[in-house]
Amino acid sequence: MAEDAAGKDTATRPRIILLMQFYDPEPVYKGQAFAEAVAEAGYDVEVVTGFPNYPGGRIYDGFRIRPLRRTSQNGISITRLALFPSHGKSRIGRALNYLSFLLSAFLYLTLVARRANLVYAYHPPLTVGLAATGASLFRRTPFVVDIHDLWPDTLPATGMVANPAILWTINLACNWMYARAGHIILHSHGMCQRLRERGVPSRKMTTITGWTQEAAHLDDPGPPPGSMQDLPGLKILFAGNIGPAQNLEAVIGAAHLLEQQGFGKVATFCILGSGVALTGLKDRTRALGLRNVVFLPRVAPSDVGAYLTAAEVLLVHLHDDPLFAITIPSKLQAYMLAGKPILLGVRGDAARLVADAGCGLTVAPGQPAAIAAATRTFAGMTPGDRAALGGKARAYYWRELSMRRGMRRFLDIFEQTRRQ
Repeated sequence: MAEDAAGKDTATRPRIILLMQFYDPEPVYKGQAFAEAVAEAGYDVEVVTGFPNYPGGRIYDGFRIRPLRRTSQNGISITRLALFPSHGKSRIGRALNYLSFLLSAFLYLTLVARRANLVYAYHPPLTVGLAATGASLFRRTPFVVDIHDLWPDTLPATGMVANPAILWTINLACNWMYARAGHIILHSHGMCQRLRERGVPSRKMTTITGWTQEAAHLDDPGPPPGSMQDLPGLKILFAGNIGPAQNLEAVIGAAHLLEQQGFGKVATFCILGSGVALTGLKDRTRALGLRNVVFLPRVAPSDVGAYLTAAEVLLVHLHDDPLFAITIPSKLQAYMLAGKPILLGVRGDAARLVADAGCGLTVAPGQPAAIAAATRTFAGMTPGDRAALGGKARAYYWRELSMRRGMRRFLDIFEQTRRQ
């Protein structure tokens, strides 16, 4: 009789494959904790993923690409499949990364994997969902697709693809996946509305705004990082990927404007992370001679909590694009759980979430003057006022966005879909 690592019989448990290109130890929130929660609900879980290379585009130490590698962690079977590692400016490299995992996942699900009762596909990228869709033609396995980046919309918005013919083809592939999916989970109400406009029936869609890696925020973050000590004024932190979509040029513009107005010491903008736009931002900051912007090196996800704790305001900013008005950046949930006031430069669903929580200030994205004005407003608050905003953020997170609340809804969808 087959048993999992906890000694439980797996022969009678429904079997689910969690298909996701990115997984622990990569910085993802739908990782090991999610898989363990599904297993605790009574499923025999297999994770099918790639070899870790995100966000740097290089295979992590301790891993070597091979066609297939099987391991186990806390009773979760983990199957890693070959892919082309890449996550830089190269469109060709990024395409090869996505397409190579699509091919590996499709072949594995179709020819090798033990039959499952359900496949869960986490998207982005779209190619993960396409692998599950293609395999379903042969195995007849129902699948749920969980969409956090809406394709093809995200491609021109992030500058990855602009060719109309390619976007049209990708849209056809999306529609094929929507038609065959047993259920579609979306990250925001705006995404759900967009798919309704494209003809996807409401009955097969559910909006579940995701959670963050809660354990990392509940642990003691440790002492404040030395790089953030003794900085002048209010410490405003941006933490995460630094790319074209984040449009942090507007933040550099706000810092410059504050210095020009004689308010350079009211705040320091702290930028933590890495990405394709980082070098340009550093060059711009150096050219302007700004003293109220500091760049902090990317750190392990387990170390980010200390930086969030040391900050007094947390910053979210995205390029002003219709796509991002229906996007809720995943860092927003992490910021809310950290219990700090939020300076948000995003329209739409994210702005409504911050307004519902009453936990910060929202400005028009891409407007340095608006960011500078909000910075001065935060600086003029008492520490008690800012702490009250942070308390509202954390309370809202536990009430509306927690993993426990979200998992109940995921599990209901899994049960309904596999029994269809």
